[in-house]
Amino acid sequence: MSDREVPRRRVPGPARPPRPRGAAPRRPGPGARPARRPAAGRRPAAGRRPPAKPALRLGSPRPRLRLVGLALALVLTAFTVRLLQVQAVDASTYSAKAQQNRFVAHTLTAERGGITDRNGVALAVSEDAYDITADPVMFGSEQLKISDGPEQAAALLAPILGQDQAALVKKLRPANKQSRYARLASRQTPQVWKQIKDLKAALAKKTPAGTSVLAGVFADPSSQRVYPNKDLAAGILGWVNSEGRGGGGIEQQLDKQLSGKDGKIRYAQSGGREVPTAGSTETPAVPGSDVELTIDRDIQWAAQSAISEQVRKSKADRGYVIVQDTATGQILAMANSPGFDPNDLSTADSAAMGNAALQDAYEPGSTAKVMSMAAVLEENAATPLTHVVVPNRLHRGDRLFQDDIDHATWNLTLNGVLAKSSNIGTILATGQLGKTQRAANDTLYSYLRQFGIGRFTGLGFPGETPGILAPSAKWSTSQQYTIPFGQGFSINAMQAASVYSTIANGGVRVAPTLVRGTKGADGRFAPAPGPKKTRVVSEKTARTLAQMLESVVDDEQGTGIKARIPGYRVAGKTGTANRVDPATGRYHGYTSSFAGFAPADKPRVTVYCAIQNATSGSYFGGQICGPVYKQVMEFALKTMQVPPTGAKAAALPVSYKP
Repeated sequence: MSDREVPRRRVPGPARPPRPRGAAPRRPGPGARPARRPAAGRRPAAGRRPPAKPALRLGSPRPRLRLVGLALALVLTAFTVRLLQVQAVDASTYSAKAQQNRFVAHTLTAERGGITDRNGVALAVSEDAYDITADPVMFGSEQLKISDGPEQAAALLAPILGQDQAALVKKLRPANKQSRYARLASRQTPQVWKQIKDLKAALAKKTPAGTSVLAGVFADPSSQRVYPNKDLAAGILGWVNSEGRGGGGIEQQLDKQLSGKDGKIRYAQSGGREVPTAGSTETPAVPGSDVELTIDRDIQWAAQSAISEQVRKSKADRGYVIVQDTATGQILAMANSPGFDPNDLSTADSAAMGNAALQDAYEPGSTAKVMSMAAVLEENAATPLTHVVVPNRLHRGDRLFQDDIDHATWNLTLNGVLAKSSNIGTILATGQLGKTQRAANDTLYSYLRQFGIGRFTGLGFPGETPGILAPSAKWSTSQQYTIPFGQGFSINAMQAASVYSTIANGGVRVAPTLVRGTKGADGRFAPAPGPKKTRVVSEKTARTLAQMLESVVDDEQGTGIKARIPGYRVAGKTGTANRVDPATGRYHGYTSSFAGFAPADKPRVTVYCAIQNATSGSYFGGQICGPVYKQVMEFALKTMQVPPTGAKAAALPVSYKP
């Protein structure tokens, strides 16, 4: 032991007095030594406290707090950056996308204007209907929780809408996955929409969520075209196709005025339903104008009934009747047979779905002789009393001409040539129109053009034919002699009627009209522009021709005696022409016709009738079209309250004694 090290010795303190028995153990005071821990597995002695467990030393929490705080800061920073991007940087882009998905826009179909006759009787009207639409998004697997939603919906809708199931599936599953609008069917009846609604409700009750595969099917109010008189005037009216556009006739010609202007609506939707509080924008549709025609429904009915019955009796291909006001040019009736019902095009014959009276081009035959006589009279080449010797045959050019019947030499007046409808007599008369045949041809051609042959009538009707009239310089050898009696050129029925109206109107041609005017959404009536008027022959010539045409009907030698109307003076002309078969381009059958006006001395009404290829009974125009003319003319005169004039006919001579 070093001398610096001094051993420490415990200095005994004062002795503590002994504790009494039963006294409580003494609590250790400050600075007291802790009690010893009893050995493992050894119970502490009675009255002795077990030793305390040593305390655990924990690591510092600060590093972990810093790590958690850093992670939270990064997350909040990311949210903040994204929020700034959405709310500030790309706010307009995301807003536009949200609006696009939230808002639905579709067209508001304008109500189509009606069509009436001259007296306001409805001929074509629009009734309530629905466009069946769908939201393709609502048929997706996310919405319905099934993969074949479009297929199931199409299977249910196809028989109701009468459409192909595959076509409906294509509409319900478009290539554009964001599309929210599809039109499944247009212009369906209220009954169809009710059937779909009932089916939707029934399916919704069977699903827990109250939805079904038809939840995305809706209906937009629309209209459908109805023709209350069925096939009456169908050739004039035309029809409206599945897209709501005119498919023929006036419906097509005046489609822009009738259709009006469609509107648009854009609204917020949720689950296929409009959100009323989200606002909407709407451009209202402008209804179409109503159109008033010149035709009279009752006269149209009479004309259509008469021609339909005669076509049936004659087992003909078709026929047409036109009734025209001689002074105004307004068409009172334009009937075709066979026709069609525009309410049900599925049963219509495509060949009849037009207006044959304007679309058929055919050789007129002897009804055209009135133009040849007009030229002869106007050029002072002859008078009604001029003598014309008509042989049984006439050789001209490379042909031998004859009349419709064999006869001995006729000694006729020019009036008689027209009354007996002599082809040979007409060739002889028109030969006097010029010093040479070429000059005569040029003169006749100019009159035919003035009467409206070879040009459009002015109606502007869809599919109208102007007919065919070659310039006189191009007439063949045979045409030089056939054109005067109505063969070698073609016309339509309206052109033929207009020729007789020109004579009845004192020689002034008034362009035919079919539309009186229109009535807009404001209720104001706007009359159609006035027709063009052209003087073709003098009033004297027209009056003389009217007297000559009376001989056709009144004289016993005339060919039109079946067109007589008791009490009235009737002017008319028969026609029977070789017919060119449109299928083969060869002559086959006949075109039978009758044209005229009444009263002959104070004309008010023109009626023209033509029948194509009559195969049963007579095919002569006077025999099968004369009665039709009489029936329609009588009805028209009574309807228009036209009284007989009471004057006697001129009774021009038909023949003479040499």
